[in-house]
Amino acid sequence: MSDKEVLLSMGFDPARVEWALKATGNRGLQPAMDFILENEGKPVPDLSSVSSSGSAAAPSGGDEPMDEDDEDLEALKAVYGKKIAAGGAGAAQAGSSAGGSGEGAEAKSIKCSVCGKTFKNVDLANYHAEKSGHDQFEESTEEIRPLTEEEKKQKLAELKEKLAAKRAAKAKEEAKESLANEAIRRKANKDVNQIREELKQKELLKEAEKKRKEKLEDAKARAAVKAQIEADKRERAAKAAREKALREGKAPPEQAAPAAKPAAVAAPPTSSKDYPETRLQIRLASGGQPYITTLPSDAPLREVAEFLAAQTLAVNADTVKFSLTFPRKTFAPEDFSKSLRELGLTPSAVLIAS
Repeated sequence: MSDKEVLLSMGFDPARVEWALKATGNRGLQPAMDFILENEGKPVPDLSSVSSSGSAAAPSGGDEPMDEDDEDLEALKAVYGKKIAAGGAGAAQAGSSAGGSGEGAEAKSIKCSVCGKTFKNVDLANYHAEKSGHDQFEESTEEIRPLTEEEKKQKLAELKEKLAAKRAAKAKEEAKESLANEAIRRKANKDVNQIREELKQKELLKEAEKKRKEKLEDAKARAAVKAQIEADKRERAAKAAREKALREGKAPPEQAAPAAKPAAVAAPPTSSKDYPETRLQIRLASGGQPYITTLPSDAPLREVAEFLAAQTLAVNADTVKFSLTFPRKTFAPEDFSKSLRELGLTPSAVLIAS
């Protein structure tokens, strides 16, 4: 019985049997079976494009013993009386000596002197030599009892069971590898999501800190405006008192206390010296968000105009005009060369730009 018939009797698909035999160059049953198992999940290609491979039939070499599948294959070949083409030098010599010797007891089998296994005929001994690399054989009077039909069926069933177990083990290993790859992929996705979440939290913290600083700056600006309003009220009250004294023909408060005037005049510069910087809130007469900046108290008003022109295209540093609401005052062009301290804008002020 041919290798093809043996494989078909084992239940393999005819197309896969043809593919395996052609791919292995018809080098034997074992290479064909291994090829079918290795390519079980792959589609059968066009046989005209399949080239044979000589490596599939390469013997294992050395003194390595045959595995259980090889032994089962040996038994299977004994079941079907398969003739194996390739042979070992030692087994061939043992066969020829068995045919040429007419002395002593009749040889019933061939025995491997290396591992002690006995074989029914030269073909099986040759197969053993090819697979194991053993090259020392001798005749044996031990007779190998032929398998009964029941034993043949049992042996074939055992071989099919082993092949099924091999398939199941391969499928289990692939499933295990697939789970490991999935675990790696999930871990990578989790790490990426964690990094994104951390970056998002940092952005939220930065935004919250920015808003806190803006609120603090606005609170300081409102306090400065309130202080300016109070100072304007005091100045208007003093001016009203002077005008009333003049109408009544009385001496103004400054003339009644001439010594107090130098102190009052000298007070603003003394107070301004305590503030090396001036914080300004600049509002456009056309409306919109105010612009806030801090400049040295000795900086000229011209720098304020240049700052505002850099912030918005609606303002020209050469033509812009500044004014105060409390007290109501408009700065002339010649005031642009004066310092913020000289103009009484320290430590803070609210300017209207038009």
